[in-house]
Amino acid sequence: MLLGCIADDFTGASDLANTLAKGGMATTQFVGVPTGGAADDCEAGVVALKTRSIAPEDAVRQSLEAADWLEAQGCEQFLFKYCSTFDSTPQGNIGPVAEALLDRLGADLAVVCPAFPATGRRLFMGHLFVGDRLLSESGMEKHPLTPMTDPNIRRWLSLQTKGEVGLIPLDTVRAGPAALAEAFEAERRKGVRLVVTDAVADSDLMELGAALAGHRLVTGGSGIALGLPENFRRAGKLAGKARAKAVAKGPAVVLSGSCSTASQRQVAAYLKSHPGLALDPAKLMDGSLTVDDAAAWVAAQNGAVPIVYSTADPASVAGAQQSFGREAVAARVEQFFAGLVRRLVDGGVRRVVVGGGETSGAVVEALDITSMSIGEEIDPGVPALLAERDGALGLALKSGNFGAEDFFEKAVERIGTA
Repeated sequence: MLLGCIADDFTGASDLANTLAKGGMATTQFVGVPTGGAADDCEAGVVALKTRSIAPEDAVRQSLEAADWLEAQGCEQFLFKYCSTFDSTPQGNIGPVAEALLDRLGADLAVVCPAFPATGRRLFMGHLFVGDRLLSESGMEKHPLTPMTDPNIRRWLSLQTKGEVGLIPLDTVRAGPAALAEAFEAERRKGVRLVVTDAVADSDLMELGAALAGHRLVTGGSGIALGLPENFRRAGKLAGKARAKAVAKGPAVVLSGSCSTASQRQVAAYLKSHPGLALDPAKLMDGSLTVDDAAAWVAAQNGAVPIVYSTADPASVAGAQQSFGREAVAARVEQFFAGLVRRLVDGGVRRVVVGGGETSGAVVEALDITSMSIGEEIDPGVPALLAERDGALGLALKSGNFGAEDFFEKAVERIGTA
């Protein structure tokens, strides 16, 4: 294994794995820290954790365990992957995990670059934009778990870290690898260990990737990985086998737990031609809607590929959170989806499309999947995934903000056949 990656959620892991596979690296996504070794043909390993919203000390512990396993596989370079909208809080764990990885890997500096231009995430003068809006005006300021109220990534990260956070502006990035190397060295001399680095186009990320050859640790969204495979290819280390083929065959279901505006549009579009079951948080909390009820409803749809969803507008979600508590509602929704997907797959469902990072994590953990192969890209940042669970199982794990309006329809078709 050449490149070892640690992702703080499951959709982010598949997003990163997709980027690396597109770049020509044979990539495997692991669910949690594996207990055994990786396959000999794995060039990039992505360990998917569920650490985005947990306490920093727990996130650090799990991330270091992943780093230790990846190092034991022979990795030359490490990548800590977080969301391209930098999902965290002032007390969040991106900074603590990055600093702990620097210490464990013996590295003195790492870039911080959540930019992912293909999905509209651009970083300029340290400020993160989503489309034509600052992060704090994009809808992410209303996120129920990690409201992003400040687009200044340097300032936000400074709240989570012990040392000064540096900045390398776009002009330096576009001046090329030599200028970047000089800028990195200048930050090192100042004692800076984490440096926010601008990027507004894929070409910027390619320049940055070239300059990161030999860096022990890299951090960012999946876009930061665009230029990394070329470094290994240039060194003659890649075999050229990257993508798996979707071979799952059987019934399908769509599950959506994200409440992002993109997910709301996707659910609405899918409901125009498919049956849907909306999950009422109040009924989940009082037990009047059970997994048995939902599983029976799915079975009654006679192969129409239904959607079961808790996706709703922020006002509706806020009302449930006020009544029952934010963490209690989130936990109950995740438990429900976990129980439902286990029941459905045990009953013969072979294709599962999931919307939302937390929901995806709950689903994959419930199915006891240990690793997934990377298939074709469905939409930017979202590949088809192939796992083994009593036979081939096709999956798509979508971050809430990713995907076109017709994503669910496309995903069902591309992860296998009926």
